[in-house]
Amino acid sequence: MRLVLASASPARLETLRRAGVHPTVVVSDVDESLVEADDIRDLVSQLARLKAEAVAAEVLPADDVVVVGCDSLLEVDGTVYGKPGSPENAAELWQRLSEATGLLVTGHHVIVSAHGTVQSTNRTAETLVHFADLSDAEIEAYASTGEPEAVAGGFTIDGYGGPFITGIEGDPHNVVGISLPLLRMMLADLGVTWHDLWNTPS
Repeated sequence: MRLVLASASPARLETLRRAGVHPTVVVSDVDESLVEADDIRDLVSQLARLKAEAVAAEVLPADDVVVVGCDSLLEVDGTVYGKPGSPENAAELWQRLSEATGLLVTGHHVIVSAHGTVQSTNRTAETLVHFADLSDAEIEAYASTGEPEAVAGGFTIDGYGGPFITGIEGDPHNVVGISLPLLRMMLADLGVTWHDLWNTPS
């Protein structure tokens, strides 16, 4: 089986590689700003599906192919946050995140083309993230790294942001943007065994 990752996220790609899966990356041209939903779970689910379907339209009807689309958002006190987009927005967001607990939700959409048939499934993973009490100087320093402006919720756990996360409840991979345990279960539902995706870099 060949896995196609419908995401430009370096963190998702590296997470899969470390788990023995070296996917082909095909980035969709889905305009996320056009998608609306009242619930964070519905929103990330829709975005993940649209990304996966857009890429599947490019790579299918090839056989023995798995397409995975993901989208992550952070919810804090009922407000949903995506990518801040600038150091200024990242610093403003972190003023809210300091000492807070947020819910990181990632939508996963999997499409499997095998034996002449195409199947799909869609699920979400949720992880609670506890943020440290940061000083203004720490917030400004982190925002100036450029890291938080390009990631959902304005933080990472596997980079500069790691020291500012005091704990998580749930799958740590989900915080990086792709839940490996959930992905394994979704694939199993579609008849694909996780270790069938293990491969070497092409």
